[in-house]
Amino acid sequence: MIYIKIHQAEEGDIIAACDESLIDKVLEEGEIYIDLKGYPEFYKGDLVDPKKYNLSTPLKELNSANIIGKESVDYMIEKGLIVAENVKYINGIPYAHSYVIKDEKK
Repeated sequence: MIYIKIHQAEEGDIIAACDESLIDKVLEEGEIYIDLKGYPEFYKGDLVDPKKYNLSTPLKELNSANIIGKESVDYMIEKGLIVAENVKYINGIPYAHSYVIKDEKK
């Protein structure tokens, strides 16, 4: 099971996804520090089964993504939100951040 939460922002929505098993944990390796214990509400939205869940927010409306955990990362790769080449690891746990840079001249 994974948590998925959409944060609405004027410049574009932010999607946060995290494996249920990682909530309330602190991940630290070298200079990388991800605090899921201090900020669980950033990720705690809908608790869903990624095998049955259909992301209803159009990808074109998303401005950025914060994805942590194997189930969450696999789901977002399947949906085309992130690519496998951009996945990084902390303590063996995959995570990815994705940002959309919009051309203001258009």
